[in-house]
Amino acid sequence: MKSGDRVIGPSGEVRTKRRSAPCVLLVLIAFCFSACSRPAQTTGELRVTIKSDPKTFNPLMAEDDSSDIVRYLTGGVLIRVNRKTQENQPELATSWTIDENGRRITLNLRPGIKFSDGTDFTAEDAVATLKAALDPNLHSPKGDSFRAGGAATVQAHRKDKISIEFEHPIAGLERLFDEIAISPSRMAGKADSSVVLGPFSVGEQKAGEYVLLRRNPYYWKRDDSGHQLPYLNAVRLYVLSNRDTELIRFRQGDIQLINSMSPDLYEQLHSEDASAARDLGPSVEPEELWFNEVPKSPLPEYKKNWLRSRNFRRAMSMAINRADLARVALRGHATPSIGIVSPANRFWFNQNLQPTPYDPNGALELLKQDGFRKDGDVLKDKAGHPVSFSLITNAGNKPRERMGSLVQQDLQQIGITVNFVPLDFPSIIERVTRTFNYDAVLLGFTNVDLDPNAQMNVWLSSADLHEWNPAQKIPETQWEAEIDKYMRAQASTLDRKQRKLAFDRVQEIAAEESPTIHLVDKNALVAVSPKVKNVDPVVLTPQTYWNIEYLSLGK
Repeated sequence: MKSGDRVIGPSGEVRTKRRSAPCVLLVLIAFCFSACSRPAQTTGELRVTIKSDPKTFNPLMAEDDSSDIVRYLTGGVLIRVNRKTQENQPELATSWTIDENGRRITLNLRPGIKFSDGTDFTAEDAVATLKAALDPNLHSPKGDSFRAGGAATVQAHRKDKISIEFEHPIAGLERLFDEIAISPSRMAGKADSSVVLGPFSVGEQKAGEYVLLRRNPYYWKRDDSGHQLPYLNAVRLYVLSNRDTELIRFRQGDIQLINSMSPDLYEQLHSEDASAARDLGPSVEPEELWFNEVPKSPLPEYKKNWLRSRNFRRAMSMAINRADLARVALRGHATPSIGIVSPANRFWFNQNLQPTPYDPNGALELLKQDGFRKDGDVLKDKAGHPVSFSLITNAGNKPRERMGSLVQQDLQQIGITVNFVPLDFPSIIERVTRTFNYDAVLLGFTNVDLDPNAQMNVWLSSADLHEWNPAQKIPETQWEAEIDKYMRAQASTLDRKQRKLAFDRVQEIAAEESPTIHLVDKNALVAVSPKVKNVDPVVLTPQTYWNIEYLSLGK
């Protein structure tokens, strides 16, 4: 059983006992001070940016970043993953139990809740929304993880109690509810975020310019003093893809919060106003490099042999100076990666892993085991081929382009020629997913879910996003078969400790085999206007306004 309630009402108690005049005066002074110091019921309009128009306002169909931001700010969910503690917390459900060996979850719903149009929230609304998410004909991306449990039965047992029973158990089931915004039953599957249970609802959109979210007058949460949330009257999401312009408008006061800043723009702001620029430390967004290990790729056989060699990959990892990448390419706003999971993912990070040392001589010793040798300043394989490969990345990403140049210089020191080629992103996707006509790739990834189940589409050898050799019919290496085994093991038990042990082993195998070379974990860089109160930035999305209902605007 998991239960709790983070919303606390007034702790004071009305008493009928008469007080002396001085005591009454003190009470009045204290009351006035409290009333004057707390945020007003509504405090204006917060202005932030999204990078493009949302593709949909249907919360079950949100997949692009802009649509997902709207979903987060408007959607009421049964269980929320707290972005600060990274733990599950009750929302529309006050408590829940999981039984039938992880196949069934029963949720007790919070009473007295209303939608933003004043209609009552009941179990039927939750049931209808969950059925829509599970409907294969809707193809809801938010329902994908639920559908992994096979056939499911969703039932309302009372006005305030529901259950879902799956054909197969789903590890980490509770966390999946963070993605499912509950809509009225009459709108389930076709909702437009205009009638919601979250703090704001979609009020207006002007394509290419903004989306305006208006305060939900029936929102259920209250602060510690009993005042209804949210404090803000509205949130305006400006559509703005140019990050330089975003910073200019922040300086002008037209935008009040910025998430995921680039190191260059962060440094500009920090030099002007250090209090507004905040470095939150390591995020869950790594920069990584991987080699093409696809057997059917058009690469020459001798090069395929290099890239599929564990010693070659580990040598490349040892020859790259991660500290320099963090210091120079990311302007000091990154940390050398230890493994495939960032330490910012507190529970799942394997703390027994050791960092890969920067050791060019050790890299050459590993390469010798595969018959590589130095011929003057040139490294050659055992057949005499000079070692040279191309490294591609997306053009226009300045930190990544600097990283590529530094990798090029590091590998030159051990006799390897790296042809660094920035390309447009569609060209990279074409090469990586269709033609397989590439040697190595340098890209970054954003992890939107901390649970390893969210990485099944990368680490399973059969997965389409298995970066270095996707969609294998059967594992082509023993170590990939081992990873498959442990990824499935962690997904098939509800014992969190056992899941942790299994995923720790995945991290260890990945460190030993280096199919992806994780280089640095970028720091979460944000900008915060002093006008915004109660900001408590975190490394998880949405960094600066994850607690949107508590934010307010001052003068």
